[in-house]
Amino acid sequence: MYYDDELDFFISFAKKISTMTNRTFTMIKPDAVENGHIGAILEKINSAGFKIIAMKLTELSLEKAQNFYKEHRERPFFNELVTFMSRGAIVAAILEKHNAVEDFRELIGSTNPSEANEGSIRKLFATSMGENAVHGSDSNENAMIEGAFHFSNEEILS
Repeated sequence: MYYDDELDFFISFAKKISTMTNRTFTMIKPDAVENGHIGAILEKINSAGFKIIAMKLTELSLEKAQNFYKEHRERPFFNELVTFMSRGAIVAAILEKHNAVEDFRELIGSTNPSEANEGSIRKLFATSMGENAVHGSDSNENAMIEGAFHFSNEEILS
């Protein structure tokens, strides 16, 4: 089978493996890394009962950021988003917990930190809607796709 690009391959791969209802994907974004919040964010994740089964400190090239956020290509914020995500280091991780996607979305809070619940990661560490400290998968399918984008099977422990 021929794939148009790397993301199409990851999508195809992710759909072939079993659903990961107990797994989600997260990234600690460049703003939170630059501001020294990696440890505090990981502490919040661990305290909420998530098990980290894959994690790495890495950087996204502009091209990889464009592929990762491909679904937003037509949105007016796309260029700003991929420039931001490729400006510095990120921490990519796969997390495991029962009801992982939904529970993690609750933990990180609203995209707009001024609307996020007290104690949520974005309320505590985000500086703006655009620089909102963390990414969290919005569905089980996207958790699989996003995890496969950043990690090989050999890098995922469970």
